[in-house]
Amino acid sequence: MSDAADPIRVAALYQFTRFADPAAIKGPLAALCCAQRVKGTLLLAGEGINGTIAGSDDAIEAVLAHIRELPGCAAIEVKQSRTAVMPFHRMKVRLKREIVTMGQPDIDPLAEVGHYVAPQDWNALIDAPDTVVIDTRNDYEVAIGTFAGAVDPGTKTFRDFPDWFRAHRDELAGKKVAMFCTGGIRCEKSTAFLKAEGIDEVFHLKGGILAYLEQVAEADSRWRGECFVFDERVSVGHGLALGTHGLCRACRMPVGDAEWASPLFVEGVSCPACHGERSDAQRTSYRERHRQAQLAAARGDTHVGAVFRRGDGG
Repeated sequence: MSDAADPIRVAALYQFTRFADPAAIKGPLAALCCAQRVKGTLLLAGEGINGTIAGSDDAIEAVLAHIRELPGCAAIEVKQSRTAVMPFHRMKVRLKREIVTMGQPDIDPLAEVGHYVAPQDWNALIDAPDTVVIDTRNDYEVAIGTFAGAVDPGTKTFRDFPDWFRAHRDELAGKKVAMFCTGGIRCEKSTAFLKAEGIDEVFHLKGGILAYLEQVAEADSRWRGECFVFDERVSVGHGLALGTHGLCRACRMPVGDAEWASPLFVEGVSCPACHGERSDAQRTSYRERHRQAQLAAARGDTHVGAVFRRGDGG
């Protein structure tokens, strides 16, 4: 379990709502986060807000109070956990076309989505023989953990999901479709997409994997492995305890025991996933960046090369 005594609160949140002017929201929100020394990433678009932030209890409460005052955000759900060390290096508030990028502009999660299933009821649904369970996350996330028996679409990005579905539509005929993702946001769009495509019995895990790992006892769990998260913790397990994975600083892929043992893994420089995709010049650059990051760490500073970067989470 994450330790209740850990000083840093991590808050993952999203809300589909309609912002008439996201740019007007950005400045005051960023200023408040900065004043409160909150770090993380928040994405704003015409369709709502998405992100994860971390800070002291008082700071997170102040930012959440501000967010709840935004149009349509009064009842925003927030998944919270604790950690001993700040999992972000800076604060970013970004304007985007979508708060989770699917590339299907006609899909509106505010109009229709699948049936929400509470974590406590998820096992019964996915154990049923007429249910197809689909992991809507990307391949590198699925690789370190997923639900037993879940279908892995093998997508590189969430934009690939609609094409994958259309290629496998016939396999879902007459089935219940249960989908899940990290925190629930991708399923808001993927279930809305399947409904628009004519699939009636569509379900998704409310609160995502994070809610399941927090609320369902490990002894009863159908989860296998760890869950990738979009911050410096890299992965979490049951009870949202810190996972065992690290991060390749060259490609930002999760690194586990097998990768660490590989001769292609060089700390800060390469891993088996990216070694063949990087030039000698790039690896030289990464090596110098890693050296500078180590020097900064020895001084108690944060080097910009250590900043976690990957796409939209959820």
